[in-house]
Amino acid sequence: MKNESKYWSKQELKIYILLLCAKADSIESDVEINMIKSKIDIATFDRLYDEFCCDDEDNCLDKIQSAIAQHEYSNKEIKGLRKEIHEIFLSDKKFDLKERNLDRLLDSMLY
Repeated sequence: MKNESKYWSKQELKIYILLLCAKADSIESDVEINMIKSKIDIATFDRLYDEFCCDDEDNCLDKIQSAIAQHEYSNKEIKGLRKEIHEIFLSDKKFDLKERNLDRLLDSMLY
């Protein structure tokens, strides 16, 4: 397992989390990717997407958990992030079992 200890800003962490959410049902749709791209500059998106594509799900979750530990989130920030996570999950009008499981896992990491 290659879990590099690095610093991501809250914005970068959010994008990485949203990428994982987009792939939760094994299909990254153009709608999901475009929603994520609209939240950050293209250079940062490309850098994070390249890193995300090289990671398996376990490595992604390890990186996310480590990065969350480096930040303090207010309840308002967590609610905002949870809202964006659900927007990605529901962009295809479905909320399948894999997405629900990831949602619960991310919820436990954030709280």
